[in-house]
Amino acid sequence: MRFRFPVLWFCAFAALPFFAGCERSADSPFTAEIDDSDYRRGKELLRQGRNQEALVAFQKVLEKRGDDAPESHLELGILYQTHIKDPIAAIYHYRKFRELKPNSPQADLVRQRIDAATREFARTLPAQPLDNQMERLDLLDKLDQLQRENSQLKDQLIASRTQSINTPRVSLSASPVSADTSAAPLAVNPDDSPIARAPDPAPEQMVTPPTPQPVAPTVSLNRPGVQTPAPRPSVSNTNSATSGRKHTVSKGDTLFSLAQRYYGNKSRWRDIYAANRDVMKSQNDLKIGMELKIP
Repeated sequence: MRFRFPVLWFCAFAALPFFAGCERSADSPFTAEIDDSDYRRGKELLRQGRNQEALVAFQKVLEKRGDDAPESHLELGILYQTHIKDPIAAIYHYRKFRELKPNSPQADLVRQRIDAATREFARTLPAQPLDNQMERLDLLDKLDQLQRENSQLKDQLIASRTQSINTPRVSLSASPVSADTSAAPLAVNPDDSPIARAPDPAPEQMVTPPTPQPVAPTVSLNRPGVQTPAPRPSVSNTNSATSGRKHTVSKGDTLFSLAQRYYGNKSRWRDIYAANRDVMKSQNDLKIGMELKIP
């Protein structure tokens, strides 16, 4: 009997680690993450709205499982982005999830969340680089759209003028029809014309076909019957009419848009830049309210 009791005590102590290991088997790294007790507790705390306690529970899962806890990284990323308002921490956990589960069906959704968190962080910076870049791209798109519309208007204007030149005119003296009935088919309401409804383009952008100017004949008093051409206008007068132009910079103006507006050619932006080197440090140094000389 004395020998039997020490043997029983020895067997009991030897069995304790086995039963303790059975209790810890539920949280073993070999089990699925969603079956982890701390993970299940974190999900339950989320349903109850106890976000801070849920964050602690998911962090415990990371401490136990290491890199075998992608779902906990995802839950932590959502918590940091939506409740803690820490986009940097959210981006870290989102990237860990994509690294551990690159082929997950949620990979695209997580990538979108990374982009959203990046924009949230950029808004906290003083210069707001992403917003300025997006605004610049929007302005460039609007500029391209306006240029296309302007080209269409110029084509319509040229076609309308060409048609009006080529259309034969009806002579009232040769036609027996009265003046009122003959003029009726040719009457056009200028307000109904698409050219009249469209905004007037800038003077430099309108392409007008050259029209011959009639030369007024003059008769010399000394030599009857000999016609001499009228004196031509001075070149200096035409040049003075186009020189000394000024432009006040407004929102959305660029050297390209000003060259297109005043010359109809974007490549002439260098002429505007060269004429305003006294007020511009570089070609991008355009400020609202700045007065530029248009050569």
